[in-house]
This record gives sequence, C-alpha cells and structure tokens, in this order.
Amino acid sequence: METSMACCSRSMLLPRISCQHSTTALLPPPSISPAFNPKSLKSSLFGDSLRMTSRSSIRVNKAKYSSSPVIKCELGDSLEEFLTKATPDKGLIRLLMCMGEAIRTIAYKVRTAACGGTQCVNSFGDEQLAVDLLADKLLFEALTYSHFCKYACSEEVPELQDMGGPAEGGFSVAFDPLDGSSIVDTNFTVGTIFGVWPGDKLTGVTGRDQVAAAMGIYGPRTTYVLALKGFPGTHEFLLLDEGKWQHVKETTEVGEGKLFCPGNLRATADNPAYEKLIQYYVREKYTLRYTGGMVPDVNQIIVKEKGIFTNVASPSAKAKLRLLFEVAPLGFLIENAGGYSSDGTQSVLDKVINNLDERTQVAYGSKNEIIRFEKTLYGSSRLEGPVPVGAAA
Repeated sequence: METSMACCSRSMLLPRISCQHSTTALLPPPSISPAFNPKSLKSSLFGDSLRMTSRSSIRVNKAKYSSSPVIKCELGDSLEEFLTKATPDKGLIRLLMCMGEAIRTIAYKVRTAACGGTQCVNSFGDEQLAVDLLADKLLFEALTYSHFCKYACSEEVPELQDMGGPAEGGFSVAFDPLDGSSIVDTNFTVGTIFGVWPGDKLTGVTGRDQVAAAMGIYGPRTTYVLALKGFPGTHEFLLLDEGKWQHVKETTEVGEGKLFCPGNLRATADNPAYEKLIQYYVREKYTLRYTGGMVPDVNQIIVKEKGIFTNVASPSAKAKLRLLFEVAPLGFLIENAGGYSSDGTQSVLDKVINNLDERTQVAYGSKNEIIRFEKTLYGSSRLEGPVPVGAAA
C-alpha cells in the first residue's frame, strides 16, 4: 500500500487551470522573509506532479464565496470532483489539491521516517523532530507549486514566507505541519492543520475570514478533513490504496452526547472553575476519549457528531494553543460541521489574530456543551436560550 501511495504521489494529475497572475508586483513589508525558493530544495519531494502547471499559464479567479448556488456533493466523489462542485474558485481548488498531495506524502513519510530528535528548536522554543521538518518542507513546497499562495507561515517557521503567488485573488496559509509529533514514536494518531485566508494578510484578521480550513489525519486510516466558506458541512476524504482521495463522510450537525476530551488538566490545580467542570463530567459518567493529540481529539467530535474538547488556562498553566495555526482552523472545521467553539466568552472565530504567536484557551463541541463550558468558567453564556442544558444519555 505504501509503495502504491508513493508512486501515485509522483504521478497524480492536478486539475488543469487556465488562468494567469496579475503582472503587478507587490513589495512585501520589511518583516516578511524573501520569497521561498523551491530551487533550494535539491529535488522535489513530490517528483514533478506539482510542477506541471507553469505560473504563466495561471490566471487569478476572483470568486465570490457567498453568492454561488450550493451544488449537492455526493459520497464517493473524488477530491477534485467535490471541490469543483463546492467552489468556483479554481485557484482555491488547486491550492487544496496541492495540500492534499502533501498530506498524502506526509502520511507515507510518517509511517517510514525515523523519529529521532534533531536537537534543534524553532523560534517559539519547541523541540523539533526530524519528521516535523520533513512535513514542514513538504507543505511549503506544495504551496509554492500551487501558484496561488502569496504568503505562508508555519509553527516551525513562524515568519511570513513569500510563496510568489498573487496578493489579489491569491491566498495566505498558516499551518501546523505535524501536530502531536512528540507522540509519533508511540504510534498515536497525529495530523496536519491549516487555514486559508484570502489575500496577503495573516494578522489583523479573524478565523471567520478564512475561506477554507483542513486537517490531515495520520492514523490507522489517512483522512483529509476540510471545510469551505459558503459551502455547508465539514467533509472527510479517505486515502484509498491506489492513492486517491474519496469523499466518505459529511458532517452538518454536532449533537449532544456524553463524551469529553479534557486538555491541560494541570490547570485544575489553580483554576477552580475548570476543576468544577471536570468533576461534572466525571459525576455525570461522561466517556473519556483523550489521546494527547489535538487533531484526533477534535476530529472525533466531527466523526462521532457529539462531545466536548476543552483546553483551559490557569495562572500556573498558561494557554499554549496558537490561535493562527491551530485554534482558528479547527474552529472553522467544527463550526462548519454544525458545532460551536469558545474561548470562554466568544467564538474563537471572532478573535482578532494580532500576532503570529497569539495563544488562547478553547473549547469545541455541541451547543449545550459550550453553554455549560462558558457558564461554569464565567457565570454566563452568550448562547444560552430557553432550551434546558443537559447531555443526552
């Protein structure tokens, strides 16, 4: 199976796009790193599959995300068939196809790469593993060859990198290349997270400004879970043996159910409200489903269509999840699936991203679970209505 995936990653044909870049070059701000140079990669990790479309053959498609009629997508559709129905923006289609190519390749590399530490750290001070660096390189390369990414940054390279795409009609992408990489050696599920914003800004924007978000999940199965602005539902694609993505699930509602996933439990030592919330889950006999990896823990809410994920801060256990790279993209996926998100007082999609390293506490889940989360931590909830709060048995 792995051999067939590796071969397919070199030969997959991406959709042909008849468009061209704007000829107006925009000068990046001084804080932005120079254009990412794919030639610095001695050889493409994808072979030639991402090099097929020359930049001169691409033209910007100025799509409107809210005015297009919704076309019904079918389970069993390929990724390309689904995206063609879900959005008229050919640039966005190409970018998401290129990221799917990267996710497929990362899945193979995660299964086969050594997990030894490189003894290097990123500028946030987190230790990087060899597989982190490989995933990071793959994703930057995919964005370069999409020809529609203007700027990109990652948790491992947390400075804006100029990808060479257009500012007008193009996109900026923030990603966590391998969330949970510290548990790769234990063979737990890990994943990639990314959010796509229109234009050339990744600060001064909110999660609600995203035009798409996705995660790649590397577990017993490899899946690509994505959502697009203006198109209902969050959609799961399964990587088949022959290396193709197939649409296998659509989630449009997150209901009530006694399943909880509590992160940063050390915060209960000096956050009495969080301690009270955890004791409620235990007393009411919720099922604990927590792996220590944010991607699988949030993905189970979308797949099971119920549950609550929490990661709460305290004076001694500060918030560690990054709004840009993790919280906002996953919030987009959850809310498009019919769920809710909160930082305690508001949806995480309404939080302005002021800097690349901004961090926040967060909860994702059903409406009643988010009401309970907000009321327990802060005494009231913006979502509270006449419906009684209580999880189904």
